Amino acid sequence: MDWLEAERTYDDEVIADTTLGRMFEESADRNADRPAQRYKGGIYDRSLTESVLPAAPPGEFNALSYRELRDVVKALATGFRELGIGRGDRLAIYANTRMEWAQTDLAALSAGAVVTTVYTSSSPEQVEYLLSDPRASAVVVENETLLERVIEVEEALDIEALISIDRLEGYDDREDVYTLADVYELGEAAFDPEAYDAWLDEPELDDLASLIYTSGTTGQPKGVRLTHRNFRSNVNQNRRRYAPRPDRPAGAASIDVDSRTVSYLPLAHVFERTAGHFLMFASGASVAYAESPDTLQEDFAAVSPTAATSVPRVYEKIYDAIRTQASESAVKERIFEWAIEVGRAYAEADSPGATLRAKHALADRLVFSTVREALGGEIEILISGGGSLSAELCTLYHGMGLPIYEGYGLTETAPVVSVNPPEAAVIGTIGPPLVGVEIRIDDSVVREGAFDDPGEVGELLVRGPNVSDGYWERPRETERAFTEAGWFRTGDVVHLRPDGYIEFRERIKRILVLSTGKNVAPAPIEDAFAASELVEQAMVVGDGRKFVSALLVPNLEAVAKWADGEGIDLPDDPEAICADERVREFVGQEVDRVNEGFERHERVKDFRLLPREFTEENEMLTPTMKKKRRVILDRFEDRVEEMYAEPAVQR
Repeated sequence: MDWLEAERTYDDEVIADTTLGRMFEESADRNADRPAQRYKGGIYDRSLTESVLPAAPPGEFNALSYRELRDVVKALATGFRELGIGRGDRLAIYANTRMEWAQTDLAALSAGAVVTTVYTSSSPEQVEYLLSDPRASAVVVENETLLERVIEVEEALDIEALISIDRLEGYDDREDVYTLADVYELGEAAFDPEAYDAWLDEPELDDLASLIYTSGTTGQPKGVRLTHRNFRSNVNQNRRRYAPRPDRPAGAASIDVDSRTVSYLPLAHVFERTAGHFLMFASGASVAYAESPDTLQEDFAAVSPTAATSVPRVYEKIYDAIRTQASESAVKERIFEWAIEVGRAYAEADSPGATLRAKHALADRLVFSTVREALGGEIEILISGGGSLSAELCTLYHGMGLPIYEGYGLTETAPVVSVNPPEAAVIGTIGPPLVGVEIRIDDSVVREGAFDDPGEVGELLVRGPNVSDGYWERPRETERAFTEAGWFRTGDVVHLRPDGYIEFRERIKRILVLSTGKNVAPAPIEDAFAASELVEQAMVVGDGRKFVSALLVPNLEAVAKWADGEGIDLPDDPEAICADERVREFVGQEVDRVNEGFERHERVKDFRLLPREFTEENEMLTPTMKKKRRVILDRFEDRVEEMYAEPAVQR
């Protein structure tokens, strides 16, 4: 692979061994007059727009250049130092993804502090734990609501400063409460260029930069120790894969100074922190901050991004929205379905012939161009991580001219281990490893013959400069996470193909071992429902049972549309709809379709329909939209037991 050799030897001004503060400072020097951030007006009561930055008009975006962003970062870093927050001190950020989250992060790192993160969805008990475990000495919160949550538990903490991004009223009696604008003013008055420059290089590369707590789908979250070297090396590794290298074919997508992205995933999570934040700012790209995940179409249209990072669930929702809009009339729906089939065939063809090219051009004119315009019209790169992406859905996006490049990583690897390169993407894989990332396959964790694939199948082991040295004050967990030779155990079963590309199979702990002795990976089965018009979400069950079953969340709008077409009068209550035998039979046809792609022992023999979606709000998804399987099983234990207490429907 010539491109891989070019990647190994590539070097540019972005790639270096520096602290994260120095990385940003050097990028700001190179890109001083380029746009760095874009922020939306009318959604926050920002303290910085009182006196520091101009407020954006409601619903519109203002731009902040790298020079202006650097001025903010310098003042905030100095302000943090004035508050006694310096090298090695832990500063927590407890806010949604927004412009000030990024500014606070860059400023704290430039001041030498260690940034620890808290999700806004955290309960009071979780907030107390996530602030007390790292012994945070300062907390930057989003607003008064989150400030009050911290104050509720402050007796158990040792917090020296509480800082709100938004304006506050009524805290004059608290000398330890500030707004971000207050911190800026402190820093602006005390700024010393020589002292600031020294702070940037004060931390060693192996000094702690951040503690990121695992999502805690099982047990208490662990703080993953990530150093400046871990993050910086992963920026270098991703830069080599996505830089505008001279060996790349003309028009090949890249991440560079002309890239524009929209950030909406939690910056508290390592995926967005590296891919949508550190990598973008190091590359001189522009980052806009969405109002919320629910306003993505509106925000994409306003910003016209060239790149975006997301998780599979968001891509599923975007596709569902596209399909819903196309179903406004029977004619539009038929055209859309025809176009999708053409797009799929085009994406799967090694060399599309003249007829297929002509059909694709027509499908593009009638459907795909409209879809791209709805997302701003200039998308070149969509990166998917944080979970397994359906190969069928990925193919559909490629066919529409919206290429998704799937990758893989973990918090402990800062995070990217592998990702598909734009010039040699292989749909259905998570790409080959990044340059500098070593991998090994431990086949002892899977039963012989459980997976019939050419190549190696087993647990993925990883080693490299981006890999964490362990967990915050958890020596036993750290020891268990590594082999004696220093390889990190990912806990994931993968297939390493002969061509060097990796296919994700499943988390080891999620592999279902049937009572027959057969092993079943739920992820590929669940992914097969991702492009379904009838099934919103799926969770496969069957560990220790005779056969595989599933809990399915139906698309109630699609079910209602089918019922209207068939003259069927359905009840209004979602619970009653899901219990209706006619609906079960209809959805069962979709289950049969999915089953065709799997071996007999992997097929879903029975299922139950659930009346509500898995969400973060009902605590069935993590903040990064992964299923909390234990919670879901507990909530619907009666449905699972029903499937195994009754004779299964033979499918």
